[in-house]
Amino acid sequence: MRELFLADGWHVPRIPVGDWFASIVDWLTNNIGPFFDFVDTVVKGAVNGLASGLTWLPSLVLVVIFAALGWWARGWRFGAGSLIGFALVDGLSEMHSAMETLAQVLVAGLVAVLIAVPTGIAAARNESVSRVVKPVLDFMQTLPSFVYLIPVVVFFSIGPVPGVVATVVFALPPGVRLTELGIRQVDPEMVEAGEAFGSPPRRILTEIQIPLAMPSIMAGINQIIMLSLSMVVISGMVGAPGLGAEVYAAVTSLKIGQGFEAGIGVVVLAIYLDRLTSTLGARSAVGRARRRTAAA
Repeated sequence: MRELFLADGWHVPRIPVGDWFASIVDWLTNNIGPFFDFVDTVVKGAVNGLASGLTWLPSLVLVVIFAALGWWARGWRFGAGSLIGFALVDGLSEMHSAMETLAQVLVAGLVAVLIAVPTGIAAARNESVSRVVKPVLDFMQTLPSFVYLIPVVVFFSIGPVPGVVATVVFALPPGVRLTELGIRQVDPEMVEAGEAFGSPPRRILTEIQIPLAMPSIMAGINQIIMLSLSMVVISGMVGAPGLGAEVYAAVTSLKIGQGFEAGIGVVVLAIYLDRLTSTLGARSAVGRARRRTAAA
């Protein structure tokens, strides 16, 4: 009887965490609505303005620009590959949607970088900040990405803004972690040498630690861009325009061809942005020194 009671008749009392979270969201909506309106206006203006600028240019001009940028960044092979890739996107009539997606990725990525890099630097220089930031980042990384969409839709309704805001939250953790890691891995003797010459902490940070940590910081930025692209596609579920909306529409209506064509656009954008951002890290002074050392 006792075993039966323990197996079937006892359980931990329900903890209404979901109700508490819903109450917090309601309180935020009712009390700081003007702040959300301001964020909505700024983000929507940035996304729409950038998307309008990108889509205003003829597709042929965009293809040439992307190819030239790829050639400058990685050489003629990547430039030729970029030319073929974006020409394919244009041939599939997905260039307009791809530029809308690119605008959302760039805005979300920029905001995430502006938050992640200073936060990572603060965590690297202050143990108390690091102890607070780490569990928050763990929570952000393990929470399913779809969950981010629920409160932001309540705050901002549907459209590109909730997608961008959810993307920023989703993409932050690797940027913070890799920035902190890069700063912490700077040789302490380099920092001590700067201190011995009387350099103030800010100058040590800007002229020693950040330049030496730049490859790690750029790796974090690369991950931010990649996660932003993946989340922007998911945010098509809440009305964000672009390739994500086309993929979601294709899934809901079982249009295999449309979904495949939009997926090709996502793949081309992902490869292009990944190679481009990784190259920027390799172009730093530390990256060039490492290449010369490896070649010697």
